[in-house]
This record gives sequence, C-alpha cells and structure tokens, in this order.
Amino acid sequence: METPVSILKKYWQHSQFRPLQEDIVNSVLQGHDTLALLPTGGGKSVCFQVPALLLEGVCIVITPLIALMKDQVEQLKRRGILAVAIHSGMNRSEIDILLDNCIYGSIKFLYVSPERLQTELFIERVKQMKVGLIAVDEAHCISQWGYDFRPPYLQITTLRELKPATPVIALTATATLVVKEDIMNKLAFREPTGVFQRSFARDNLSFVVRKTENKERKLLEILQKVKGSAIIYVRSRKATQQIAEWLSKRGISASYYHAGLDFEERSKRQEEWIHNKSRVMVATNAFGMGIDKPDVRLVVHLDIPENLESYYQEAGRAGRDGIRSFAAILYQEADVINLQFKTEQAHPSPEALKKIYQALANYYQLAIGSSGGESFDFDLLDFAERFKYHQAEVYIALKKLEEEGLIQFNESFYNPSHLFFPVDKTKLYEFQIANARFDPVIKMLLRLYGGELFSEFVKISEAYLAKGLKITEKEMIATLKHLNELKIVIYQPLKNKPQVTFVLPRQDADRLPLNIARLEARKKLIVDKMNAMVAFATSTHRCRMQIVQEYFGEDTFAVCGLCDVCIEQRKTDNRSAYDQLRAEIVNIIKSTSMTIEQLEEHIEPTDHELFADIVRELVDEGLLQYDDSWRLQLSEQKN
Repeated sequence: METPVSILKKYWQHSQFRPLQEDIVNSVLQGHDTLALLPTGGGKSVCFQVPALLLEGVCIVITPLIALMKDQVEQLKRRGILAVAIHSGMNRSEIDILLDNCIYGSIKFLYVSPERLQTELFIERVKQMKVGLIAVDEAHCISQWGYDFRPPYLQITTLRELKPATPVIALTATATLVVKEDIMNKLAFREPTGVFQRSFARDNLSFVVRKTENKERKLLEILQKVKGSAIIYVRSRKATQQIAEWLSKRGISASYYHAGLDFEERSKRQEEWIHNKSRVMVATNAFGMGIDKPDVRLVVHLDIPENLESYYQEAGRAGRDGIRSFAAILYQEADVINLQFKTEQAHPSPEALKKIYQALANYYQLAIGSSGGESFDFDLLDFAERFKYHQAEVYIALKKLEEEGLIQFNESFYNPSHLFFPVDKTKLYEFQIANARFDPVIKMLLRLYGGELFSEFVKISEAYLAKGLKITEKEMIATLKHLNELKIVIYQPLKNKPQVTFVLPRQDADRLPLNIARLEARKKLIVDKMNAMVAFATSTHRCRMQIVQEYFGEDTFAVCGLCDVCIEQRKTDNRSAYDQLRAEIVNIIKSTSMTIEQLEEHIEPTDHELFADIVRELVDEGLLQYDDSWRLQLSEQKN
C-alpha cells in the first residue's frame, strides 16, 4: 500500500519530507481544507502533488503564472506523472480535447489559470470529472488586502460549489494575518481546517541595507566579499543590460534577463546561470519564480522594492541550501522619492483606464460583447505609438485593467507549436491514399510523434520536420497550414509575443465595470505597503528580520544577530573587542596588502561578521581601499 513517504521516494527520490511538509500532506489526506504558508524554496508543490497521487481523481491546480504552470507540468511528466495545463493562448478545440482527457483518460494534474474557471466549456467538463483535490497556488492573489490581488481568483468558489466534497489546499509564501483570514474566507474553508506556517525568520539569511551615493562601486565591493552565485534586481529592462555589461568589463561574469527577451534567449541565459556558467544574473522581477537553484549566495536590490511581500520572496531566493547567504538593498535618498512618485503614478484615473480600454478594442477591432476568453498578440511599442501614449502609461493601465478582472496581460508569453489529428486512423489513411503529396508529411509526423497525435495536442518542431523532409521551414509551415484548412490536422503555430486576453467579452468603455471604491482602497493599501518597505530600508535601530516577522504577524523578541543593524549593535555592546580588531586590521594592512580572505585567515577573528563589517567600514571611511587585484591596502591619502 502506497504512503506519502513511498510516493515521495518513488517520484522525487527523497527519503523524507522537509519541515511541515508531512503535516500538510496528512491534513489534506484527512480531507481538511488546508492553508500552507511556506517560504520561497520551501517545497510548496510537493504539499499538494504527493497527496493528489494518493487520492482518487484529478487534482485541479489554479495558478496565475503561465511559465510556472508549464514548468511544473513538464517536471511532472519527466517523473512519469500525467499532467496538462490550460491557459490563455490556447484555442477552444485544444482545451476541449485536454478536458476530455481529464474525464476519460488517466490525467492526474490539471493546471488552469483562474480566468478559465468561469468559461462554460470548463464548467460543463468539470461537472463530469472526478476531482480528488483543488490546489490554489499563490493564494494571496485572492485577497484584496494582498499585494498582488487578482479578481479572477474570486471565481474559485464556483469550483467549490461544483465539487463541495473535494478538499482545498491553498499555498503561498507570504501573507499577513489579514490576508490569511481573507484567503480562508474567500475559499469558503470548512471546519476543521489545517493552517500550517513556517516562521518567516531565516537563520542563514543576513539582511543588509546600505545607503550610498555610488551603488556600482558598493555592488563591486559586495560581490568581492560574498563569493558564489548572485541575483541583482533592477527595475528597468535597460538597466539589466547596462549593469551586466558593466560587471563583465570588471571581470565578473554576468548575464541579464527580462520579459522583453525572446523565450529561447531567456531559457539559454537562465540555464547558463543555473549551471554556474555565469555567476551573476541581473534581472527585473520577471526572473526567479519557480527556479530551483539552492546555492544562491547573494541577492542585491539596486532599487527599493515596492513592498515587503515581494522583497521577502525575492530576497528568499538566496540560501535555500541552508548555508549563510546575504540579501542587500543599495539605495540613495532619491530612490525613496522616485518610489513614492511611481507608486502614485501606478494608479491611473477611471477616465484614463476607459480611454486605454477603448484603444485596445479599436486596436483589435472588437465589437461590444465579442471576444470573451480570446487572446491576442500585443506589441506595446506599436500600440503606444499608434494611440500616442507613453509605453509606461500603457503598461500601468493594462496591469490595472488586469487587476479589475477585465483583461489578462502576459508580458513574456511563449507557446511552442502544437498539432493534433482530429480524424481517426482509417480516415487519415484514406486521405493519404487520395492525396499523395501530403503522404510524406503525415508519415514523418507519425514517425516522430506517434499515436499521441490522435489523443492530445503534441508539441512539434517545424524546423526538425523540414530537415527530415529536406524542405525549408517556410514550406513546412505552409503545408501544415494547408492540412489545417483541410481539417486533417489542427495546427497551432508558435506564439512568442506578449498576449492580451479579454477575460470578459469586450465592454462598452463608457460603462466599463470599474469598482471605484476598490480602486481607491487598493491605492491606499499599495501606498501603505510602500511606506512599510521604506521604513524597513531606512531603519537603523531595529533587527531587520524582526521587522519582517512583525509585518507578517509573527510576534518575537528574538533578534537575528545577522543583519547589519544587529552587527552594529554588537559593536556598540562590545566596544573594546571592536576597537582592538579594527586596530589589528589597520596595523596588518600598513605592513602588507592582502585580499580579505588572506586577512581573515591571518587574524582568525572569533566574530567573522564583526570582522567583515569593520573591513567594510574602513573602506567606506576611506582608510582602506582595494587595488586592481582586489587586495586591501592603506588608502593613498593615508600613506
């Protein structure tokens, strides 16, 4: 008889669960509605995937992140577990076939974006499904008090009404007390419920904030002191490239990543960084979600993040292996003013939203009441130029229209070409006999992709097919389109552009169903969250980990002993040890230059954190400096 541990061994090759995972799995298996709060990298997916494999029926997984959805489906398939995903960008026939496979086939996991839950096709098929578990990932999105509220998440209760006996597990990495209560309320949790939460404290992560007028120089110093893999977060796409090139010129291997790069390029850079072919990834916040790299030693933010929730998630990508790691923020006074301005700018007026919505409808030439659930390629630059808007203005409005549940905007959409045979083998054979010119293409498809083409949409490569048939890729695509017109195949060509999906049918812009009260409440909430983030960054007297724990409703009197504030306090509390170590460092460097590693080995300090902080302080004060070989020496003006 299978058990949670035997399933874990069989499919994940792990002999035991991480802390809290087994308790969460058992809660689900006992039929309890369950809320699991685990930090980034805490293994949330295992908490619903393991019990789902022990329960009868399909596990429906609701997640807003298409890239993460696809990644999890591929991971499950590699483990020999049948999983499919339904999201914007797929047509009705493809969705129809996948849902039928969930009813009549042996599909175990159905990943779906929240926007799909209200479609008539989905509702009718779910009624016929045996559903063993409903898993809600990124569950904070259901709460208007969260930092990433998504109205389509409110439709999950419809799914509960269709399957009232099916337990629900909600998972998130960050949630305040109010958000936790709201998640359970909005998901109609039943008694008894299971609530499991790991402490937000990370005993191997050191939070550091540096106010500096020269961020680049400070960044170089930090990268010199903290060895190993690093992520540098910046706010703009242009800055990712500039900083990466600047670091590369200074001998630090760096790459950059943002949603504007095409899928192949993003994947290549991500893989190179994961396998340590490049040490530093400079990225926007489009990077990091779902990436399994436990040995990140350093995460640096060169701009103050918008809120503590997203900062904690991004900073938490450091040190997942339990080894000492650092999360640093570098800021200037102007950054606080810029953040306050951008936060205000991120809330356009209802009139501005109506105008951009109308422009979208004109862009795609959509009639009122049409195109509900349909997805379209979107070119931000082309749209902005055509309707005389600034790109930033359009981007902000699209995100706000998404928040209002009117559209979905995916910046980095990628969907490879898919193909399906809607005819049976007999009819296909008859077609081949009657249409000899298509016979080689059909035979090549069957040889490469097999009988799965008759049961589900299969990813294909036009370039690979063309090579086998000794024709050009352009000719291959034309042939597949012709077969599609003849209704012998259903061919979905590759999509690699941002996508706009009309969640609701096209509305009359003058009567756009905007929730004005909610817009105002959201604005106040976002401003409050921004102020909490600024307070965290500018605080110089409270343990930073303690501030994080308090923000998420976790009472504690303990200090971390690792953050910059705690280290500063230790210096004050033990002034004589501090003065002695500082004098020793200066005396040694007067005699000979050394790298920081050589100096530490020579001194053998009892408090390594205090040692590193004194060195940083001496460099900041200009008493010591690094030469071109990153050896510490007495500053020239002090010689």
